[in-house]
Amino acid sequence: MNFELALMAYALYLLIWEKLPEWGTWFNQIIAHLPRVLQKLYADWRCPYCSGFWIALALHALTGLQTLPQLTSMPDYLGMFAAPLAWFLDALATSALVLITHLAVSALSGPAIRGHKILAEFKASMAAEKK
Repeated sequence: MNFELALMAYALYLLIWEKLPEWGTWFNQIIAHLPRVLQKLYADWRCPYCSGFWIALALHALTGLQTLPQLTSMPDYLGMFAAPLAWFLDALATSALVLITHLAVSALSGPAIRGHKILAEFKASMAAEKK
């Protein structure tokens, strides 16, 4: 199993749905000027699993990478459906890894943020005592 595709898909998910909207108004203005159908699509693909699937398909087409290389040898009886089915199944597996990664990072970030706040409060109280 390769994790490169899932890592790239998660990085793109973070960039497009988590970071770009926070980095200023320019990205949100671009989204606001898109046709309503594309605005709805952007809003609906906020889910890491959903967007991870489509990002994985696009990255597979661009890079040729696969999460499950075993899918390159599909059974002969599938005929012309073998390649599209392999891409679909690989994108599903990749999107599951994107979702798991997102859940793991979210679970770790809560305690990390809380710890950072406690440390900052402690340092502020120590600085106040020195004065």
